[in-house]
Amino acid sequence: MEIIGALLVSTIAGLSTILGSLVVFLKFKDKHINKFITLSLAFSLSIMLGISITDLIPESTTILLLKFGISRGIIYSLISFIIGVIIIKYLHKLMNNMAKNNDLYKLGILNMIALILHNFPEGIATFMSSYKDIALGLKLGLAITFHNIPEGICIAVPIYYATKSKRKAIYKTFLSGIAEPMGALIAYIFLSKYITDSLISIILLLVAGIMISLAIEVIYPKAEKYHLKKYLYLGLILGLSLILFNYFFL
Repeated sequence: MEIIGALLVSTIAGLSTILGSLVVFLKFKDKHINKFITLSLAFSLSIMLGISITDLIPESTTILLLKFGISRGIIYSLISFIIGVIIIKYLHKLMNNMAKNNDLYKLGILNMIALILHNFPEGIATFMSSYKDIALGLKLGLAITFHNIPEGICIAVPIYYATKSKRKAIYKTFLSGIAEPMGALIAYIFLSKYITDSLISIILLLVAGIMISLAIEVIYPKAEKYHLKKYLYLGLILGLSLILFNYFFL
């Protein structure tokens, strides 16, 4: 029974990303589309930076410092983060070669990859927490649900406006969300004996490197390209407000 409950929590938290993708059903006049894209990209940028800075980096680094001591803990943290930066630079270069004339589509795919990598270990953490203590798991699942919805927006908006296909936007968002219960299931079937807080922390620091590099080097230049500073700043403020709410109240 504990297993079913833990898997259910992880599944609901993961698939909540689809709720964010539903923004593609909003109707905008042509003159407002660039405003919405700028707002959404800035919101995505803020969410990725916020999750990394307030959640992934401090918690994961603290676990590694406690486990390995200050010197080794810092080294492992930096190596994990730098590997994440290298990975996203490689993927960005690869996407540039594959889709040279469609920046929004490339951005949507990069967001999807980053968030799949983020959701997979997150699913493991949610499942293991729920399995040990369902009350703790529910609290963690609620917090994850809250920030997975805007993650869905990060993926769906650029893909939809690049392809004009709601189906593709929602499907790519679904792929990101399903990584969470898949991570939980794999954790239970294959990895339960090998998963440690240290291993999850190393993976999440790698993800933080991916998301910070993606936000600064890819998403921000794309959002700024539309020259709509008011909507850029508004998106940043909305994303930051959501992250702070999630940090202090969930």
